[in-house]
Amino acid sequence: MRIAIGQLTTGPDPDKNLRLVDEWTRRAADAGARVVVFPEASMACFGTPLAPLAQPLDGPWADGVREIARATGTVVVAGMFTPADEGRVANTLLATGPGVEESYDKIHLYDAFGFRESETVAPGSRPAVIDVDGVRLGLATCYDVRFPELFRAHADAGAVGTLLAASWGAGPGKLDQWELLVRARALDATVWVAAVGQADPGTPPGPAPTGIGHSLLVGPDGTVRASLGADPELLVTDLDVEEVGAVREKTSVLANRRPEVWR
Repeated sequence: MRIAIGQLTTGPDPDKNLRLVDEWTRRAADAGARVVVFPEASMACFGTPLAPLAQPLDGPWADGVREIARATGTVVVAGMFTPADEGRVANTLLATGPGVEESYDKIHLYDAFGFRESETVAPGSRPAVIDVDGVRLGLATCYDVRFPELFRAHADAGAVGTLLAASWGAGPGKLDQWELLVRARALDATVWVAAVGQADPGTPPGPAPTGIGHSLLVGPDGTVRASLGADPELLVTDLDVEEVGAVREKTSVLANRRPEVWR
């Protein structure tokens, strides 16, 4: 399966960001991509008041993504914000395209490194997977990468890959952690992980996670197959679905689990 990783930098204006999604999706489709993955907060960057910008899944921003997917014949995955309870929003991944319509609300909220996502964002409560041409893929968002249970849940649901959208926080050691965690989650669940982050916006880092770039595709054996630097860039790459079965037969980490010990 050919997928595209769209490492872009979004700003506070959802309409401008939607035009970026449109432009980059068309470029990816021209290169033969079947799935195009964009970062967390593609609708509007962190550091922006989110509640006034949030829209429902049948609102104009999501419908705009649907039209882009329809026009290009691709499945588009992009981060947006939807209304939630108590004046908060949900940090939502929309996955839409021919034969696909799903959303995932981020389960693990980024209350770490001096930032409290839970003050403005309500947590999700269920994993989500999509099927594209018979290939099952899980959905995850940023801080989720620190929790291997979600990636194993994707594997248990039949997924051979996870699409991880992020807007990673900058800071000492954070790039090393990002790369290490993405590789570890691929190994934990023996899945492909396509991890796409916001590009480095080039501004002094603050508490809001505005991105560091360095998106990467990791194979089910934990090896990096393709990667980007800090700047905005589109990466089109192929994912070998058959490799997952071979790696699982060799390593057996899913088959050898003993969950009853930890209950």
